[in-house]
Amino acid sequence: MITKLDFLGNSYVGVFCSANEGHIICNPSVPAKVVRKASESLDAEAVITTIGSATILGSLMRSNSYGSIVTNFVTQKEMDGLKRLRPVEINHKLNAVGNNILCNDNGAVVHPGFGRGAVKLLKDALQVPVVRGTIAGLKTVGSVAVATNKGVICHPKVRDDEKKVLEDVLKVPATIATANYGTTYLGACLVANSRGAVVGTATTPVEIGRIEDGLVLY
Repeated sequence: MITKLDFLGNSYVGVFCSANEGHIICNPSVPAKVVRKASESLDAEAVITTIGSATILGSLMRSNSYGSIVTNFVTQKEMDGLKRLRPVEINHKLNAVGNNILCNDNGAVVHPGFGRGAVKLLKDALQVPVVRGTIAGLKTVGSVAVATNKGVICHPKVRDDEKKVLEDVLKVPATIATANYGTTYLGACLVANSRGAVVGTATTPVEIGRIEDGLVLY
């Protein structure tokens, strides 16, 4: 249920794609056979698009089963292509929303820099409670953790109080992990849902074991 892949020769697959329970979103530059393997691993439908003509989809959107948040330089044509994901554009300086939002179908933990209006927009779009927080003292919570409806894996230096917030909001156990041979920025290294994960090829067998345990992929 865990597949090792490179996207465009790069093992930071979480930068180039995004996923939720039903979909994996990839850019058109990714070879079809790679998209097919990723889709099979997650048992999810592939959606092919760009965002703002950029290929780094994982940094520019975040979604759960109820909706998606997309950076403010998305085009209308791209929004139309994401229609099945119920996208909502957010006009905010923290526009790398994939790095700044961590969510599943139970809740969302977000960058502390999102104000009250932005938090309301996120809550309405994702249809879950939204709480500001940090992981290992870092505000870019989406870049240092990966959450599914079964578990959340996060930066090894996560504090106990931060871990409690993750578990209280996301309603799943939180464990520590790394990927791509010791990288703590898990959101950049992999995408996952409750059925599978796609990790970069530099990820070691020990790391895969921790990811499998943390996301309950067995």
